[in-house]
Amino acid sequence: MAGSPARLLLLALGLCEYGHGGQEHKMTARFRDSSITHPRLGQRLELECLTTNDDSGVFWVRLDKNGTLHFIVFISSLPRTTFAGNKGTSRHFEATKTRRFYQLVVKSFRPQDEGNYFCLMNSNQMLYFSPGQPAFFPVTTKAAPTTPAPTTQRGITEKDPCLKTPNPETIKEKELNFFCDIFIWVPLAGACLLLITALAVTIMLCQRKAYPGTPCRY
Repeated sequence: MAGSPARLLLLALGLCEYGHGGQEHKMTARFRDSSITHPRLGQRLELECLTTNDDSGVFWVRLDKNGTLHFIVFISSLPRTTFAGNKGTSRHFEATKTRRFYQLVVKSFRPQDEGNYFCLMNSNQMLYFSPGQPAFFPVTTKAAPTTPAPTTQRGITEKDPCLKTPNPETIKEKELNFFCDIFIWVPLAGACLLLITALAVTIMLCQRKAYPGTPCRY
């Protein structure tokens, strides 16, 4: 095929006719390893394109996040590879063909390699596209920061009443009340003691008068 793959792609788009006649071909782009859902940074990512026609060659293109198409490689049916810049090899990609499988390898996956990968084919002036194969890093969500509960030393919360500083006025009031209690209760206790003593002496004197001959017993 003469000319660069980019020109050939534009020519195919210009000559593309949509009709009901002729054979329609199906194309599928996918990861070679079906267990892969998201590529990892620096991973060797292998993709393959399966087509029902292996005579026309296949284009590999990437649609980035901004909606821009990037030509990667054209793999002919021979097979021969032509990368961007009309080069036969690439430092970042590899391309091969095995029967009806057209393989594309990203040697070391980078953020700028993210996007939807398509393979397309021009056959009998008809352009066939595969469904896109998304290749994006997994989305990471950041957890909302949690505010720790207020704590103090030795696991005591701030609401612990034992941590409250005593009021100096309260201390003085308690001291005054204590001295007042002393001045009130001490004399009262002395008066009660004197009253009990006088009552005992009176009882003894009354007993002697009632029984004058009764000697005192000690």
